[in-house]
Amino acid sequence: MTARSPLAVALATWFGCGFFPVAPGTAGSAGALIAVPLWLRFGWSPLWFLALTAVFLPVSVWAAGETARVYHKKDPGLVVIDEVLGVWVTLAGAVHLNWISVLAAFVLFRLFDITKPWPVRKLEAFPGGYGIVADDLGAGVLAALVLYAAGCFNLY
Repeated sequence: MTARSPLAVALATWFGCGFFPVAPGTAGSAGALIAVPLWLRFGWSPLWFLALTAVFLPVSVWAAGETARVYHKKDPGLVVIDEVLGVWVTLAGAVHLNWISVLAAFVLFRLFDITKPWPVRKLEAFPGGYGIVADDLGAGVLAALVLYAAGCFNLY
């Protein structure tokens, strides 16, 4: 373990969400919603979630890869920063940001993350932290498209 490893593990587990004993991916996805009250309070566009994702992406790839190396696993279940980014990408597809769209984003992302439809599963093949993060970004994109379509039909 290097001096940077504790920071990587803290980020990769989204400050402990990944250590949740049951369904750590769901706990990490829920942890991603911590930013939502700020958006609702200040009226920022859901597209800010894409900006937040872009800022966190390089750090997430590093943290996920470093944590995988420390734990000697290809994709340790405690790494949930990828779920955080996936939820943020999903939220960027919201036409309206309200509690219904947030709940729909959470459920849609978890559905696509768990089932990993084509081409999401193929993204896991990238090496290291790239593969850990890429499949969740792919699931987030698919979920964002569904969320956007639902919003266009005024379903939330």
